[in-house]
Amino acid sequence: MLASKRILLIIGGGIAAFKSLELIRRLRDQGAAVTPVLTRAAEEFVTPLSASALAAQKVYRDLFDLTDEAEMGHIELSRAADLVVVAPATADLMAKMAGGHANDLASTLLMATDKRVLIAPAMNVRMWEHPATQRNIATLKGDGILFAGPNEGSMACGEFGPGRMAEPEEIVTAVEAALMEGPLKGRHVLVTSGPTHEPIDPVRYIANRSSGAQGTAIARAVSALGARVTFVTGPADIPPPDGVQVVRVQKAAEMLEAVQGALPADAAIFAAAVADWRVANPATSKMKKDGSGAPALEFAENPDILATIAGMADGRPRLVVGFAAETDDVVANAQAKRARKGCDWIVANDVSPETGIMGGSENAVTLITADGAEDWPRMSKDQVAARLAQRIAEALAE
Repeated sequence: MLASKRILLIIGGGIAAFKSLELIRRLRDQGAAVTPVLTRAAEEFVTPLSASALAAQKVYRDLFDLTDEAEMGHIELSRAADLVVVAPATADLMAKMAGGHANDLASTLLMATDKRVLIAPAMNVRMWEHPATQRNIATLKGDGILFAGPNEGSMACGEFGPGRMAEPEEIVTAVEAALMEGPLKGRHVLVTSGPTHEPIDPVRYIANRSSGAQGTAIARAVSALGARVTFVTGPADIPPPDGVQVVRVQKAAEMLEAVQGALPADAAIFAAAVADWRVANPATSKMKKDGSGAPALEFAENPDILATIAGMADGRPRLVVGFAAETDDVVANAQAKRARKGCDWIVANDVSPETGIMGGSENAVTLITADGAEDWPRMSKDQVAARLAQRIAEALAE
């Protein structure tokens, strides 16, 4: 898909730089030509020889290499590419970009290019969350810089959180979207995410352990393939992705209303963990413990959003994808759910506590379709999202 495309890859200095070598390989597998540029700090983690061997190209390192200046020059180097990719983009590199600094080859190329720039940030979670970095992110996005990631997960420093560099597969998907506008260009994709909160009284509610991570990753992945995305989210822990229309809800009934209001759509992906029941008679004031025993709560079934949309006679999305979070007989229960709900696909997973999937950074799913059950290996939720987004694009293209 990237045949004859020229990528200028700037490799920043961080432990995630080792992933840039795999990124080079994957880009070349897609037919792209890759010209690597290493910062001085990057050379502490990967060698110029490794990058050169994988890219089959000369590696550029020094702004003041007179031979290279005579042959090409940093201006031509920055403009000969179809896309400039920075992976990893460290906090320092992002600060230079935001501030307009040009004191080494990498920053000078970024200042001199007239091509689109895609960055894959990678840094410690505290650095990512620092106000200065957040200000720089806002500046870069305002300048039109494209982002791939970062993901949330464990880091080499031992901490956990946002700041982990996107996987090479995800970055390649983002590169394809940046260069080719993506196979979902012109498509509208609806994604639901997160839990719902069903009130018991003004301060208590029924919920579940869903963080919204998988739904957020899916919305980001289909957006990266060029789709216009409506993202209907309950009160999730994970913030929504950039570049999508966000509709925030609390209750299942609100989510159904928001979904219906977002139609028509080419595809609808129901990744939200919607509460099956709600309290039929929520208290208008905080319930007090007065020694008279537990309050009597009357429950009612929540609307079945997946079945409602899948069963539409008019205006049904061409592809309706549900999720099945199971703890027993995962495939059998998911297949039964697909038949019962009338949806096209079910993405099933085992959310037993010992799997660490519910609220974790990884997932292991089985894709249930009319053709059968397809087991996917355990991988990051972003990788699951990228793979599912590609399958959706292929299905809509048929």
